[in-house]
Amino acid sequence: MEKAQDRLDVLARIAEREKRGEFDKDVEDDPPSRTIMPGEVDYMRKKLVSKIKTKYAYFVARRFLNKAIKDGVIVVKDVIGAEKFAALKTGAVITCNHFNAMDSFAMQICYDASGHKKRKMYKVIREGNYTSFTGFYGLLMRNCYTLPLSSNVSTTKEFITAVKTLLAKGNFVLVYAEQSMWWNYRKPKPLKKSAFKFAVESSVPVLPVFITMEDGEKIGPDGFPIQEYTIHVGDPIYPDPALTNAQNVDKMCDDDYLWCKKTYEDFYGEPLSYSTDEDKLPDQIKRLVPRS
Repeated sequence: MEKAQDRLDVLARIAEREKRGEFDKDVEDDPPSRTIMPGEVDYMRKKLVSKIKTKYAYFVARRFLNKAIKDGVIVVKDVIGAEKFAALKTGAVITCNHFNAMDSFAMQICYDASGHKKRKMYKVIREGNYTSFTGFYGLLMRNCYTLPLSSNVSTTKEFITAVKTLLAKGNFVLVYAEQSMWWNYRKPKPLKKSAFKFAVESSVPVLPVFITMEDGEKIGPDGFPIQEYTIHVGDPIYPDPALTNAQNVDKMCDDDYLWCKKTYEDFYGEPLSYSTDEDKLPDQIKRLVPRS
């Protein structure tokens, strides 16, 4: 089957971004978005209409996921370390590599494997995902336990308050700390610090997750092999009371990246390396990844 040109274009942009060290730059042709204004998002789902929409969206998402698994569109071969997720007694910030528009469904499988039911997993999403999508994906983006970011300062304050409240109540907040989605990109990307600030300021751990991929035998409609996922869950990373908040953020961020690096190298059997020009390497990679 001929490979889809839009996917080939995305892969070319990924290679270019990696070369330039622009790991936090998106590569998809996203639709135009608008700013989310204060009061627009019921982050805590307090309104009756929000609760009804959330319940319906979750039902629809679950039906979609079950069918996708049955049809072999989403393939999760294993969840390694689910017991570490299950053992969490408090809220937690969950980090995961971001490589597919539907990888949140894989994270839903991870959440299911943990056995947690009453404590929900909320997903931080970009502003454009909340404002731009219509139909099925728009329903999910706006209602299925999502926490949209906003470029408006006042709305951002509402978002931060909601995150801290949800964590304090023992819930889980999934943050794609790489801050970009690169299609089928297998390497860990350097991590932004916001996720770790949430954890430190709320005195909760970060639960690192890294998803590895293998080409399946089935070819998707884009002409590429459907990827088969193995979900790896790491040990929770806790703030150290002996360190300052800033020190904890830096250490937890580095510990998370180093665990992802080790998981990548153990699974794929090769040292992690990037094509990035030496003078354009992000600081985290420069410090933590040896150059050959």
